[in-house]
Amino acid sequence: MRIEAYNQVQQLYSTKKTSQIKKAAGTSFSDRLQISSIGKDIQTAKAAVAASPDVREDVTAPIKASIGAGTYQVSAESFADKLLAKYEEMR
Repeated sequence: MRIEAYNQVQQLYSTKKTSQIKKAAGTSFSDRLQISSIGKDIQTAKAAVAASPDVREDVTAPIKASIGAGTYQVSAESFADKLLAKYEEMR
């Protein structure tokens, strides 16, 4: 194996790298980000959802209280209607 050949190859690669760096340093590009109005609307909606609570206490508190007191009543007819509606939805 000839060491001179290795040195010559290494010199070729090192000269290419420096010329590429000089080119890159001489140019001035700036990145730009542009978000569409739909993207902005989606970001606003995501922020609103993230800020809202997961559980609406004003709705669930009375139900929890009646279950705890043992006074919560479920109408069998209402339950059956909702069950059949859900079944039809899934078909």
